[in-house]
Amino acid sequence: MAMDASASWSVESHILARVYDAQEANNYYFLKANISAGTDLDAPMPLPRPGDPEEEPPIPANEFASGNEVATFFQTMSAL
Repeated sequence: MAMDASASWSVESHILARVYDAQEANNYYFLKANISAGTDLDAPMPLPRPGDPEEEPPIPANEFASGNEVATFFQTMSAL
């Protein structure tokens, strides 16, 4: 994937991102070891790097009303 110069990181930025990821992992494992067993933690997401493809959020499935719900809605609206 081709990137322009403004999208690239310096060596220091890459090192800082790696330190950030390591610290997040450290916090995650510390909390995982020291909280109650019933609590579930999500693993930390790594800091996005230049050139990495962006993850698109999942599109929720459309939820339609049932026939009874539509009929009840129109009966309520006509009663106003």
